[in-house]
Amino acid sequence: MDEVVPSEKASFKLRLRRETSGFLANLKQSWEKRWFRWASYALGAMLLLWFLVWVFVARNLPNAATLANYQPPLPTNIRAVDGTPIHSYARERRVQLSFPEYPKIMVRAYLAAEDRTFFEHGGLDYSGILAAVFTNLTRSGRPVGASTITQQVAKNLLLTNEVSYVRKLKEAILARRIEQALTKQQILELYLNQIFLGRNSYGVQAAARAYFGKDVADLALHEVAYLAILPKAPSTYTPERHAERALNRRNWVLGEMLKNGFIGQAEHQAAVAMPLGTIGRSAAPFNDIGGYFVEEVRRDLIARFGENQKDGPYSLYSGGLWVRTSLDPRLQTFAEQALRDGLVRFDRGRGWSGPVKTLKAGPGWERRMSEANIRVGYPDWKAAMVLGKGQTAAQIGFSDGSTGILPSWGATMPRRKTGQTAFAAMKPGDVIAVKQEGGAYVLRNVPEISGGMVVQDPHTGRVMAMQGGFDSRIATYNRATQAERQPGSSFKPFVYASALDQGMTPASIIVDGSFCVYQSAKLGRKCFKNFGGGAGAGPQTMRWGLEQSRNLMTVRAASQTGMDNVVKLASNVGISKPGRDYLPVLAVSLGAGETTVMDMVNAYSILASNGRERRPTIVDFVQDRNGKVRYRADMRPCEGCNAADYNGGPMPRPPVRTKQLMNG
Repeated sequence: MDEVVPSEKASFKLRLRRETSGFLANLKQSWEKRWFRWASYALGAMLLLWFLVWVFVARNLPNAATLANYQPPLPTNIRAVDGTPIHSYARERRVQLSFPEYPKIMVRAYLAAEDRTFFEHGGLDYSGILAAVFTNLTRSGRPVGASTITQQVAKNLLLTNEVSYVRKLKEAILARRIEQALTKQQILELYLNQIFLGRNSYGVQAAARAYFGKDVADLALHEVAYLAILPKAPSTYTPERHAERALNRRNWVLGEMLKNGFIGQAEHQAAVAMPLGTIGRSAAPFNDIGGYFVEEVRRDLIARFGENQKDGPYSLYSGGLWVRTSLDPRLQTFAEQALRDGLVRFDRGRGWSGPVKTLKAGPGWERRMSEANIRVGYPDWKAAMVLGKGQTAAQIGFSDGSTGILPSWGATMPRRKTGQTAFAAMKPGDVIAVKQEGGAYVLRNVPEISGGMVVQDPHTGRVMAMQGGFDSRIATYNRATQAERQPGSSFKPFVYASALDQGMTPASIIVDGSFCVYQSAKLGRKCFKNFGGGAGAGPQTMRWGLEQSRNLMTVRAASQTGMDNVVKLASNVGISKPGRDYLPVLAVSLGAGETTVMDMVNAYSILASNGRERRPTIVDFVQDRNGKVRYRADMRPCEGCNAADYNGGPMPRPPVRTKQLMNG
């Protein structure tokens, strides 16, 4: 029988595959290639990364297109009735300019210092970014950046100052968007108007005034170069503490300008040889008058428009308002002088009332005196700190850092309520008022008592001057508008005005004598008598009683008129107001109620205007940063008032819209 030999096992496999063609076939064939798979993985990772960046970073970023209409916070400028600048309200010192107003050399200095390829890149400097990444990977500490001017605009206007890579990523994305939404000139304008440069200055124009006392158009090359070094770290290059460092950095900017062809060799050499040339810190150059008036304007504007940017586009400290007030500088000067003279006369002979303020003596007194900003009224009086005292003289110092001598014979007036002389009572740290006489100084006394004064146009109600105390830099409390005091005899004309409204005449006879009224069973009978006990002048005309300010005649006239009518008139003319309503008692007729100087002056303006309503105003009109009027005190129409020429007809007059408050 034949032997069966098993067959050998096959050493290969067979695979049946249906023949396919098209995109899927090509894709499968490509996938079998290693390089294709790695490229696919890389593309997927990039897409995933892009998606994550969009979700967590880019999706909620601010809209860069809003910068086209960006309005930076601007100060509110206050002017007097004649257009004289008198004050500015600002939390940030800033002056907005358009791009053409910046000199070319200024623009070139900032390009050389911050971003020399600004007009060539699309928002990002890629070579600078790679260099910054390498630096950050090879050293520890605060990360360095490669921010272009566009990125700085994005950070300053749309982001925060957070130091992180996430913020840098947001900054880069926004920079690209800004470049698509704005022109290069618009971006530079935003940058030059917004960048912080120290000394509370935002923007180059404000910095030019703060560091050099000039406008940008008047700056020399070396001054322009100094301002260009400040964006990185203004405190690092302050002329007071780091003058040499600032000079070296300024010269570096000049070198970069030369290297980039922005200036010539001769210009470079001349600028490098110049000193920094900066000025000391200085306050805004405004007239030193009307402190109480200006503070009232501030309160008025806050009530109308708000205080900060969150309160609206026309807020006091960021709205860029232009305000014309009714302040007359000439009348204000007279009012301040008159009130101070009266207070000094009243206080004379009562002795020294003590120091105006007490500060810490010793090293640094110059800074403390300067920051205190104390004035003592008269232009020839100065505030001085007692630095030290000997037997015969005291050394005194002023806010500008200068010193002087106050001899003992210049402070011999007695210290009030003590047996000492003023010289013996004063001690180091006391801030006193002095006046220079010859080569020495003598002590002057700021009155302990104070007062208020208001000057008002009775025909319009506009307040032309206001003084609420001896000096607003000694005490800000405004006694013209805030202090409620008894008006005394100044209230009597309104008692007689009420009597006239009720049918009496100036010829009506009123007895000037003791007057008694029955109050109640509990209070009994009340009699009004002259303080000196005199019997009075007997029957007299109302006119005579008003001229002589007779108390008993005033009380009798109020009783005959009815105190309800007197109190009603006081309310109508604004002497009494809600919260301080007068009670219908006879004592009020002699001025026992409370009111303010402003309200009394306005009430007298109503008298002078034949009883027509008057409302005190301190702001004539307010314009926004674009010149549009946002508020006007007198909103009456007046057809023909602004006509180019006389038309031969009657003079146009605005309609009368005030009420008749008194008929007498």
